[in-house]
Amino acid sequence: MENGRKASNSTEAAFPQALIDAFRRHPASVAFEHRSRAVTRGEVLALVTRCAAGLRAAGLGPGRAVALATEVTPEGFAVQIAAHLLGCRVTGLRPGLTPAQLAHVLAADVDVVVTDAAPPPPELLRAAGDLPVLRLDSDLLAAHPHAGPLPGDGLVARGRPDDAALVHLTSGSTGRPKGCVLDYRALTAYWSWQAAHGDERIARLAAGYRRFLLFGTLTSAVMFEHLGLCLLGGGTAVIPAPPLEFPRLVERLRITALLMTVPRLHHVLDALRAGPGRATDLSGLRVLIVAGSPLAPHTLAEAVRRIGPAVHQAYGQTETGMLTLLTPDDLAHGPEGAATSVGRPWARTELSVRDAEGLPVPTGATGEIWARTPCAMTGYWRDEAESAQALRDGWVRTRDVGHLDARGFLHLTGRSRDIVIVNAVVHYCGALERAVAAHPDVDRAYVVAAPDRRTGEAAHAFVVAAPGRTPALDAVREHVEAELGVAGLPSTLTVLTDVPVAPSGKPDKRALLARVRAKAPGAVT
Repeated sequence: MENGRKASNSTEAAFPQALIDAFRRHPASVAFEHRSRAVTRGEVLALVTRCAAGLRAAGLGPGRAVALATEVTPEGFAVQIAAHLLGCRVTGLRPGLTPAQLAHVLAADVDVVVTDAAPPPPELLRAAGDLPVLRLDSDLLAAHPHAGPLPGDGLVARGRPDDAALVHLTSGSTGRPKGCVLDYRALTAYWSWQAAHGDERIARLAAGYRRFLLFGTLTSAVMFEHLGLCLLGGGTAVIPAPPLEFPRLVERLRITALLMTVPRLHHVLDALRAGPGRATDLSGLRVLIVAGSPLAPHTLAEAVRRIGPAVHQAYGQTETGMLTLLTPDDLAHGPEGAATSVGRPWARTELSVRDAEGLPVPTGATGEIWARTPCAMTGYWRDEAESAQALRDGWVRTRDVGHLDARGFLHLTGRSRDIVIVNAVVHYCGALERAVAAHPDVDRAYVVAAPDRRTGEAAHAFVVAAPGRTPALDAVREHVEAELGVAGLPSTLTVLTDVPVAPSGKPDKRALLARVRAKAPGAVT
């Protein structure tokens, strides 16, 4: 067992062999619905074969590295699967990377860059420098229109267990994105990419993925994770044409499963509250997973009331995949307090709450969340110091703070590093946000820390008002003090019509902090 992870069965074929075999069994079944184009599983295999032939011609194979700058298309998916089939290390270049970030990522031992942009963007070419930049259409697909099976026994995965398979980039909120590395052992053992889902909870979840809404980017760790659940379960990934008009899009495309960030959920709830014209019919929705940032209990309750029993709340990280899931059954029949949690540990996941010395704390006590799962990263690419901080004896330190209750439900308090230190006293921003958002005048709240000459740091809250309400700073302060016993927090309260969103889909706290520093006009404070 390496890094404390449970080793996968030695006879188990490497990723993506389970997907290849599943597609072979049902070649006529539709894998992707790309706008008005249906692409069967057999047609995807043909695309994979042609892409693999082109990548092999470019010198790629086990241990080599390819960076992909591709859109959400069947072809973009096929080239990634082809690279994995050859045993390559794949890094997805997500939209929104700055030129400096692009150059930093491509300098990390990448051999080839593949793009589907025509022509390739100048900033990508500049960042690539002397690296070969292949076009998906002309250099791979058009150049190998009649590619046959790969040498050997057909489409056989060649990934070696200890080789890096996939590098997921973090948001880069500290400047440079970190690369979370999954090796082929972890990717082969991944809960959503296995042919036989032995876990009953996985099987129940997969049953709802008949028509999974695929949007955003395939470089998203969570989107790629749940795409596997759809495709291996026999479902169809539906790729819509822009613009994404939620929630009407769900009804029009007959979507049964989708992922959503908390800011997008708020937009959906705004639309459902307004209800212009005829009501949106979401009765066909079976799974709506909300993840990415904390969800206030009152917002969760409203989502269930307006959308129905499809609403799930998930918690996880790029470094680990999904760790917990709060299901409709938990909300309807679980213990009191389940709605304030992020659910129970997911398949083959162990959670432990630790103190500052790394020792387990009693049930119900607050500490840092540590996680152990066979799906976890092996470390950060080319960053041994940061890897050593995050990985301890087979466990991943999430840097999130919370507690496990007696029934095994995880309750999050905040980030261990998302803090504000006022008069030498540490306060977790997550706890402050929940206290502010619990005020009846507030719909959602986000807290940032900024330097303060009197107190060292001060907490600044940004809120979106509840419909028809106007938050007052004094009333919110009194409410926070009653909840947490924290006098004088927050220092300022700024009411916004909406909260800025980062490229990751999460609330952009760097943009909020910039507003504090600039004292941005136009906000009510």
